[in-house]
Amino acid sequence: MSGTFTGVGVGPGDPELMTLKAVRAIRECSVIAVPVSDNSLEAPVCEKVGTESQYKGYLDRCMAFGIARCAVPEVEKKDRIFLPMPMIKEKDKLRNIHDMDAEAVAEILEQGRDVVFLTLGDPTVYSTCMYVHKRLKRKGYPTELVPGIPSFCAAAARMDISLAENRQEVHILPASYQIEKGLELPGTKVLMKAGRKMSDVKQILMEKGLEAEMVENCGMENEKVYLSAEEIPEQAGYYSLLIVKEKSTGGEKR
Repeated sequence: MSGTFTGVGVGPGDPELMTLKAVRAIRECSVIAVPVSDNSLEAPVCEKVGTESQYKGYLDRCMAFGIARCAVPEVEKKDRIFLPMPMIKEKDKLRNIHDMDAEAVAEILEQGRDVVFLTLGDPTVYSTCMYVHKRLKRKGYPTELVPGIPSFCAAAARMDISLAENRQEVHILPASYQIEKGLELPGTKVLMKAGRKMSDVKQILMEKGLEAEMVENCGMENEKVYLSAEEIPEQAGYYSLLIVKEKSTGGEKR
């Protein structure tokens, strides 16, 4: 009987926001899958617990692993498989890498061992976990997803505002692509992956006179909050999320 592949959302950054189900899944699994965005890792690598790690740098740079480590110290005692997940846009190259990742995980599942893939936020929202998940599912392996608190919900809570009320719509937009048309949609717009194009995003927000607030590194030690488009810096980190509201038509802004 094969093992099960489970994508586990560890939430946005604060270990206290991890769910009980996420904690249990980590404790009960045999192997932790660690995504590596560093281009230096060209192929999946397995590492047994108890041996001196040759890939400690990958662990230290993996935000999801760091969050899980704070809430579930037992994660340190799990075997690991490091999976290359480069942040590139070449579709053919990415497809080949994801196929290779899925094959490496499948070999572990064939041994009857359960694998947990750690991911920031929720595994169903812009998560690299799904590239492996859907390939394994097509091959017939058991798969599961454990939801985590999405970054946009945590950011709204951090800024003490609602995402939507009554009949308002909510739109989630990847800000690393063209967002002009998306910002014309009614209701609240959540801009994710904005870090690399923050200067352009800020300019568009200012030109349109939109009400925007931003959280950088939500729930982490280096968290920063900006309560207006004017306050948003020209440069920001990858984990920057903006909440854009419709223009006020009277009454209180917040």
